[in-house]
Amino acid sequence: MTSHRRPPVAARLLHDLQHNDALQRQPVAAGGLDPQLALLRTWQAQRLAQTYADLLADPPSRPALCFFLSDLYAPRDFTQRDHDIERIYAFLAQVLPAQTLHLLTDIVALNRLTTGLDHDLCRVLVGQLGVTDTITTAQYAEGYRICANYAARLHQLDLITTVLGRVGAGARQPVVGLAMNLAWFPAQRAGWGELYDGLKRGYAAFQQLRDVPTFVGTIAQRERCILDQIYAGNPAPFTL
Repeated sequence: MTSHRRPPVAARLLHDLQHNDALQRQPVAAGGLDPQLALLRTWQAQRLAQTYADLLADPPSRPALCFFLSDLYAPRDFTQRDHDIERIYAFLAQVLPAQTLHLLTDIVALNRLTTGLDHDLCRVLVGQLGVTDTITTAQYAEGYRICANYAARLHQLDLITTVLGRVGAGARQPVVGLAMNLAWFPAQRAGWGELYDGLKRGYAAFQQLRDVPTFVGTIAQRERCILDQIYAGNPAPFTL
């Protein structure tokens, strides 16, 4: 006979989170973003908002795009969140569906890759192109070409579409919502609220989205077009 593991009750989750030393949350020093990196990410966030102004104006699409702009690709320091994910990953494997675990892994991979690419671009913009307190489209595009990391940028785009696709698929599975609701209260009590709140925001946003594949495909198509136009030397690479 096949046995089915029953999900842990909230009280057991709370006990484990509070009393298992391996699961204790470790605050990471909040140094904030480097000012130059913050400048770059603010510019990029503004560019993305312009590229997807039509999706922001569409009520069903707006929450999902806002999640993308605020939780995945934003001028924020995600060090604490990523540290939290890695520290309690084994515990989460007992609580959350596999799809959500894969999502967490992809989010960390995306943020690590994005941080590395942004640091490389910052060094070029500041060290070679003379950027100080403003960034022009021409400087940004030239910085991309100098970095010469087209393959890494394609991988970044693949991770973005994978993360958005996983969030969208999970938002339509009742078991994911059940698991998230089960773990939310003990996570808040044990200090892991930021991590869970981010996941809940993502799932809530994508529940309002009518057509996840079209949404994800739109982002993939536009970003690939922009990337190719930058590398082709198009003087207006963000015009679609």
